Amino acid sequence: MDLKRINDHVSVSGQVWPEDVAALKAAGFVAIINNRPDGESPDQPAGADIEAAAKANGLAYHAIPLGRDGVSPAMVEQTRQVLEGSAGPVFCFCRSGTRSTTLWALSQAGSMDANAIIAQAADAGYDMSHLAGHLSRT
Repeated sequence: MDLKRINDHVSVSGQVWPEDVAALKAAGFVAIINNRPDGESPDQPAGADIEAAAKANGLAYHAIPLGRDGVSPAMVEQTRQVLEGSAGPVFCFCRSGTRSTTLWALSQAGSMDANAIIAQAADAGYDMSHLAGHLSRT
C-alpha cells in the first residue's frame, strides 16, 4: 500500500486489500472511500470484503465507484458529504489513486482555492491541473 497524503484530512492510494484495513485503522483513519468498481481487474478483492474488514475494524466504508462512465455530480457530492461528515482522516483508494484524487479535488471546488487544490494534489504526486476550470467554480 503506497499511501499518499493529500492533506491532514485525506490520503489516497492504489488498491488495498482486506488485510490492509487494520493498518489503516492503526494509522488513525476513520473512514474508507472505495472509488474502484468491482470486477475492474480479475486480481482485485471484492468491495464487500474490504467493507467487511472496515466494519470489523470500526471504520466507516463508502463505495463511490468511478468507472468508464466518468465522474458524475452525484459522485462529487457523495465524496464531499463523506469528507465533511467524517470526524477524522479519510482514506480513499482506486487502482492508482488518480480517480480518488480527482473526486477529492472536484469535491473541494468552491470551498477551496483552485490553485491550493492543484498544489495539494501535486504534492502527493497527482497532476490535477487539467481540472483548473472546474475547480475555479464557486
